[in-house]
Amino acid sequence: MTVTQHNFEQRLAALQAPEFAQSLTQLKRGVEREGLRIKGSGALSQAAHPRALGSALTHESITTDFSESLLEFITPPADTSETTVEQLNDIHKFVMSHIGDEMLWPMSMPCFVDDEDSIPIANFGSSNVGKMKQVYRIGLKNRYGSMMQAISGVHFNFSLPDSFWPLWAKLHNNTPGQDQINDDYLALIRNYRRTCWLIPFLFGASPALCSSFLKGKKHQLPFKKVGKGTFYLPYATSLRMSDLGYTNAEQSALQICYNKLDNYVRLLREAMQTPSTRFSRFAAGEDGHWQQLSNNILQIENELYSPIRPKQPTLPKEKPSDALVRRGISYIEVRALDINPFSAIGIDGEQMDFLDVYLMTCLLMPSEELTLSSIETARDNMNKVVLEGRNPDLMLDNEGVEVSMQQWGAELFDKFEQVAALLDKANKTAKYSDAVNAQRAKLNDPAQTPSGKIMQILLEDDADNSALGLLLAKEYAQSYQNLAYTHHNEADFIKMAEQSLQAQQEIEAADDKDFETYIRDYYNEPPAKKNA
Repeated sequence: MTVTQHNFEQRLAALQAPEFAQSLTQLKRGVEREGLRIKGSGALSQAAHPRALGSALTHESITTDFSESLLEFITPPADTSETTVEQLNDIHKFVMSHIGDEMLWPMSMPCFVDDEDSIPIANFGSSNVGKMKQVYRIGLKNRYGSMMQAISGVHFNFSLPDSFWPLWAKLHNNTPGQDQINDDYLALIRNYRRTCWLIPFLFGASPALCSSFLKGKKHQLPFKKVGKGTFYLPYATSLRMSDLGYTNAEQSALQICYNKLDNYVRLLREAMQTPSTRFSRFAAGEDGHWQQLSNNILQIENELYSPIRPKQPTLPKEKPSDALVRRGISYIEVRALDINPFSAIGIDGEQMDFLDVYLMTCLLMPSEELTLSSIETARDNMNKVVLEGRNPDLMLDNEGVEVSMQQWGAELFDKFEQVAALLDKANKTAKYSDAVNAQRAKLNDPAQTPSGKIMQILLEDDADNSALGLLLAKEYAQSYQNLAYTHHNEADFIKMAEQSLQAQQEIEAADDKDFETYIRDYYNEPPAKKNA
């Protein structure tokens, strides 16, 4: 069947039809928010993951990331941003009432850490799967350093309802089904990769960092100093997304693209099977020593650092790539968001509403396949914005044409406004247009961005990042004492914690092989094939 191509305006007009309206009320979003536990002094907590919070291995909403001190809160898919905000508030309230006098660090870049060896690696218990999670993190420490792994962020998960896709397929004279859904999610992702420099500009909140983060790191960035020990770049938006943060030169050479799902999966699997000369110096089970899971470029697929991922929920022991092959793309995960330090939950509803608009726009825009050159261009544009996004003279590369960031941004916002109006009409609201207008104001005045606001505070007061972070942490900790639960109450969370601890015990009791055999079997399992 011949696939019909439409431009942005034609697709937008088609979605005005009544049959699309109901599906546009069923967009789903969820959030994964990370945050370091800190002491009252602002120093990193050395305490183990509190038992009152349940098992980090099995709890669906409260877990840890790299460190025992690095909490991660996960919300289920929800129909509205308001629901997701309420869910996050519930989790935060429960956690804050069970971590004593500790608080959550409200910024992406870590608090003061005197020695990165003092960052405690997460412990998931004695089961094989728990040990695997810990050895993976030991590998991350050896490969990239613990300080980089202590960086926190927010992941935004987004999906369109099942009812949307047959209508979309019919519009394009395409065959409905999972293959079509995969292709269209990948088209969205490609447009995101081309334009995601906009995310750190609008939401980047790490223009400065504690000098302890740079200890022992080689860099050539022209940092300036404010306060007693805070380094910053005058126009930076998100140092978290720079070469100082979540980047990896060896991974960059992989050139992971998003043109076809089978190719994306193939490249991921190759990276898990390709030995790395750089990482081969660390033991991977030799003589019982585990400094990493393997000496390949990626230990597991989650090690791939990317500003966005296609996702399919995994079953126990299932690799993410196998889940994608077996059941296709279910949702996408936006990974370029800094923690919003001006929100107690690290993100707010207005950001979520804007991201809905932005991602829908990425779907509606025509999406050419990515080339090695266009991948490199997208990476260069991102790097320029994270380091100097508030520079009024900043120029970017738009398909080989040098344009000002403001001009390109204005063209995108013209599209966002139209998509926001579409979503407002379907949902009988004005919140999408309000969200777009609020973000457009930042484009016109970069001082209104989170990074701009942070730098204004630090420079006016000659203050340290740590002082601002501690002030906000105390304010948010206090605010949760008076907040009421919405979806779950204290008893619900206590029960979830107890059930998660029981589930961990059952997993540990069910182990029937030694750890070395478990890891060997994990890597030797034949990769899933389509329709298997």
